[in-house]
Amino acid sequence: MYIEQAYKGLTNRWRYIVGLLIVFIFWQILGGIPLLFAVMMKSETFTNLPIDLGQMASLLGSNLFFLLIMVTFFVAMLSLWIVVKYIHKLPFKHFTTSRKKVDWKRIIFSFVLWGIISSGMIVLDLYLSPEDYEFTFQPVPFFILLILSIIFVPIQTSFEEYFTRGYLMQSIGLAVHNKWLPLIVSSSLFGLLHIFNPEVEKLGYGILVFYIGTGFFLGILTLMDEGLELPLGFHASNNFFAALLVTADWMAFNTNSIYKDVSEPVLGWDVLIPVFVIYPILLFIFSKKYGWKNWKERLFGKVMTEEEFVALSNESSDLA
Repeated sequence: MYIEQAYKGLTNRWRYIVGLLIVFIFWQILGGIPLLFAVMMKSETFTNLPIDLGQMASLLGSNLFFLLIMVTFFVAMLSLWIVVKYIHKLPFKHFTTSRKKVDWKRIIFSFVLWGIISSGMIVLDLYLSPEDYEFTFQPVPFFILLILSIIFVPIQTSFEEYFTRGYLMQSIGLAVHNKWLPLIVSSSLFGLLHIFNPEVEKLGYGILVFYIGTGFFLGILTLMDEGLELPLGFHASNNFFAALLVTADWMAFNTNSIYKDVSEPVLGWDVLIPVFVIYPILLFIFSKKYGWKNWKERLFGKVMTEEEFVALSNESSDLA
C-alpha cells in the first residue's frame, strides 16, 4: 500500500499543484543559476553562451560541470523535502516506504546487485571490443570525481525516484484510485525527462525505449515491493558506476572516468537487452528474495479511498 501512504499527510489537490510548481521553480530555474553564472564567467562574450551540455563541460572542465549539474538536483531535492514536510506534512519515512521503517538492507542489496551486473557488462565489452575504449584514468581528477559522486549522485538519483515514483505516483494514484495509470504516467514521464540528454540527440528517439523501459522497471519495483528502497539502490548504483567507469563526448555524464568510449555510437542490442532481458530477470530475483505475490492486485488493483485506508489502519492497530 505504498501509494496510500500519502494519506498519512495532507492530500488536498491544491497542495500537489503548489508542490509541483515549487519543485519546478527550484529545479529548473533556481537550481540552474550557479551553472549559468559559471558559464557566463567563463565565456568571452554573453551574446554567444554555449547551450549544449558538451560545450559547457568543455568550457568549465568535467568535474566543475559535474558538480554544478549535481547542484541543480540538490536544490530540487531540498525543495521536494520542503514540499513533503511542510505542505503535505507527510513524514519522509512514509514518503519512502510502507514498512514501519526504511529498509536499508533492500537499498544496499539493490545497489550491490546492479553494481555487479552493470560493471560486469562494461568489463565484458572492454574485453570484447577493446578498440572502442581509451584508457583516460588520471588519479587526481578521478579522485575528485569519486568524492563528488559519493556525495551527490545519491542525491540526484533519489530526487528522480522521489519525484517520479514517489510524488507523481502517489498524487496520480490518489486522483484516479488505481495503480496502473500512475505506473504508466510516471514511467513515461521519467523517460521523457531524459529527452534533452545528448544521448537522444546522438542516437535518436529510439533510445527513449531504454529510458521509458527503465521507468517501468523501477515503477514495478515500487508497486510490488510497496516502497522506494529497491529503486533508490538501483538508480544510485547505475549512475554512480556510469560516472566513474566510462564516459563519452556525447553522454550526459561527461566525466573524468577511467575509460572513454571512442566508438561511433549506434542504437543497437545494448539498448534492448536491459529492458527485455535483464530487467525481467532482476524482477524474478527480487520477487523470489522478497516473496512477492498478488502481482495483478499490486500492479492493476485499486487504490483505497482515505476512509478505507484509515479504517484498515485502525483495524490493524486494534489487532496489534
